[in-house]
Amino acid sequence: MTILQELADYAAQRVEKDKQALPESDLRRMVSALPAQSGAFASALRKEGMSFICECKKASPSKGIIAASFPYLRIAKEYEQAGADCLSVLTEPKWFLGSDDYLQEIAAAVSLPCLRKDFIVDEYMIYQAKCLGASAVLLICAILSETQLSEYLALASSLGLDALVEAHDEREVRTALRCGAKIIGVNNRDLRDFSVDTGNSRHLRSLIPPEVVFVSESGIRCREDVALLEEAGVDAVLVGEALMRAEDKREKLRELRGER
Repeated sequence: MTILQELADYAAQRVEKDKQALPESDLRRMVSALPAQSGAFASALRKEGMSFICECKKASPSKGIIAASFPYLRIAKEYEQAGADCLSVLTEPKWFLGSDDYLQEIAAAVSLPCLRKDFIVDEYMIYQAKCLGASAVLLICAILSETQLSEYLALASSLGLDALVEAHDEREVRTALRCGAKIIGVNNRDLRDFSVDTGNSRHLRSLIPPEVVFVSESGIRCREDVALLEEAGVDAVLVGEALMRAEDKREKLRELRGER
């Protein structure tokens, strides 16, 4: 079993526990009382030039603990002050040491659109994302059937949430496009063996039409990485570890932008 399959299986177990604590019918009623604002995440990524999705992440399966000290609200506010376009907040609790509370508190504390970064395997998790204050959800092609992906995209849209659809190869990109994805993120890290290659984004860029927002995820460490992706026509990058390890996150983001 790959780590991705383990993450998906554990997400399914988490959902069942969550449903026992809060039945889906009650969760849906809570969501129905919320405003159906939409498009903030996508709009932030469509601005001229490279957009930056900055990630709040304590740990990962490949690197273990990344930030032993994790003042997540302070980090989120630093990103906002540094000029981040969006935030990505890990809510997966076992391998990434994330929490729903992190997302809820961060979304309430900053004005930036927030992505719920998790392994969504059930509609329930999309309703949760809305209640937690997210502006977008991550939908991973590798753990969803084409039918599920289409249904989850429609549900997210109906709730006023954008969806970042993650693909890793040509087949998954084509599936995302058939399902109507408006934002496609290519993961440069293969979660089957943790190998990283930003060339994966450059290779797959030509498959995605210009009206679809293209995001490169993982393995972006320095200005040179960003410059190569800019040359390839990438619209946005999602940066996690490089920023989380930086003592001065404002300065690191300036470096990635080529401002110093």
